[in-house]
Amino acid sequence: MSAEKITAESRTEFGKGAARRIRRENKVPAVVYGHGNDPIHITLPGHDTMMALKHGGANALLELDIDGKSTLALTKQVQVDPIKRHLEHIDFVVVRKGEKVTVEVPVHLNGEAAKETLVVVGTATIQLEAEATHIPEFVEVDIEGLEAGTQILASDLTLPQGSTLLLDAETLIVNITEAQSAEALEAELEEAEAEAGIERDESDAEAAEAAEGDAESTEAADEE
Repeated sequence: MSAEKITAESRTEFGKGAARRIRRENKVPAVVYGHGNDPIHITLPGHDTMMALKHGGANALLELDIDGKSTLALTKQVQVDPIKRHLEHIDFVVVRKGEKVTVEVPVHLNGEAAKETLVVVGTATIQLEAEATHIPEFVEVDIEGLEAGTQILASDLTLPQGSTLLLDAETLIVNITEAQSAEALEAELEEAEAEAGIERDESDAEAAEAAEGDAESTEAADEE
């Protein structure tokens, strides 16, 4: 994963008011930590930063130009407005070429399992140690044609060169099971409700039939 270059500006204003002013200018407040240095507070261009994070994924590596000095920084935490979806704040950690870092990497499934199977992802992300400049965006798991009963463990994963798994080898990543029929699901639901002491009400269709029968009986009585 190559680092995308972003020009940053150092900042001396802090607090919520300063952050709001920065965002109104379509910029993003951020902090860079690491290697025993004091935190560096910076401002980043909003659009360019958003695109860099989209390209790099959860562990985007950026080459920040801060006041003319180049710094390699790994994304550690991103705060996004839940409604407007714009970037609110980013935490970075300084890294060096060749340095090993610990990251969480998502699992991507490739292909389709055999018919009438259910694919259950037991672990959606895995922890790896990788070189800061060679962090994989994801780890691919091939499930094409796999039959029910197949289990893929962490030890079965094919990792990118230079990456080391930091996860128990027996951790279940993907489990292929038989898909349940509608009848089996209904039976399980009824059993669960019975154990919980829940009594089912009449369905709408049954209630409608009962109401219709009552109406017919009333009409017949009136005619007599």
